[in-house]
Amino acid sequence: QVQLVESGGGLVQAGGSLRLSCAASGRTFSNYAMGWFRQAPGKEREFVGAITWSGGSTSYADSVKGRFTISRDNAKNTVYLQMNSLKPEDTASYYCAAKYYTGSFYRAQEYDYWGQGTQVTVSS
Repeated sequence: QVQLVESGGGLVQAGGSLRLSCAASGRTFSNYAMGWFRQAPGKEREFVGAITWSGGSTSYADSVKGRFTISRDNAKNTVYLQMNSLKPEDTASYYCAAKYYTGSFYRAQEYDYWGQGTQVTVSS
């Protein structure tokens, strides 16, 4: 089993930055992809971005492209989400998740493991 724990959320002003971390325990395999999702109250969970452990290739939702950057430290089994130029509409609970790299990275239901989430609030 894989346990995922997010951290780094908080309250920031519009235009500010936050760096979220996702620490994985247990075995993390090289053929896994790590995804970031977010969910605002009353809304469906939506894809933010993903990265593969092997190679570090990334994908991003159009809404965050150019502002958010995903990276990973394989030795620490940790994935990061650097969020810059934050907007009030970025306010949500942010979750990291893990799946095998095959298939779609964009659908939450395809991910096998989930963290408990960390709250990001962006004030206007």
